Amino acid sequence: MANNLYNILVPVDFTAKNKWAIAKAIELANNFHCNVHLVYVPNLLSRRYSNENLMKKLEQLRSFYKDQICGQGALETGYLSGSKQSELADYIKQHEMDLVVTGLSKFNLIQRIISSISISRLARKTNVPVLAVRSGGLVCHFKKIVLPVSGEIPIRQIRLAALLGRAFKSTVYFVSLRKQVGGNTHSILESALEMVQSISTIPVQCFLLEGQNLAKSTLEFSKKINADLIMVNPVKDFYLPGLWNRLTDKLLSYGTKIPVLTVMNKN
Repeated sequence: MANNLYNILVPVDFTAKNKWAIAKAIELANNFHCNVHLVYVPNLLSRRYSNENLMKKLEQLRSFYKDQICGQGALETGYLSGSKQSELADYIKQHEMDLVVTGLSKFNLIQRIISSISISRLARKTNVPVLAVRSGGLVCHFKKIVLPVSGEIPIRQIRLAALLGRAFKSTVYFVSLRKQVGGNTHSILESALEMVQSISTIPVQCFLLEGQNLAKSTLEFSKKINADLIMVNPVKDFYLPGLWNRLTDKLLSYGTKIPVLTVMNKN
């Protein structure tokens, strides 16, 4: 995990959900003085437009948002064709993206399933954090960051939480299930706390949650404290319970209006 954000990618397909993703990316860019890349990703609806029209729409997006970038950052655009996941992964690697910000649709069930799956896969494939933002999640800060802990020290999440915490003067909340806290988990919580304190002066609190499912308990806790961001690792422990959620690889993204940042714990 880098000590700063330099390049943020926003996949765009010219639908309403792009608006809140771009707004969040620009907010982050203006805090970290980094670049925002608006990258067109083809979908079924886009096929009714010619390449010329799509490129024109992409340039119109750039013209509309470019003056909202302050400081040293810039607004770039990219045009992809072919396999969405492969093309995105190649672009992320080639242009050294530090973060992907994607908007989530409000009502379209198919889009919700596709988005939940693609967020998890993209985070795994590229090892780059993916921030999912819904229309109701456009807070202008990340004052309260919730970070669930299970099984191992979430090193990359901790470093990113510290980075965001310094910029937004945040408090980080480590949470774990009370039933999981034995010698090992308790040690992991202590180590996570020590790691944050060794790299940052941001305030940290630890909470033991009731319940059987870490994702569900984290979500309930986050709503209770009015959290601004939830950071998760796209593994089994952080799926919401239920057969439908397992079948669709559903993480927390569509279970809450709170932005969810998916980070692979791979160093």
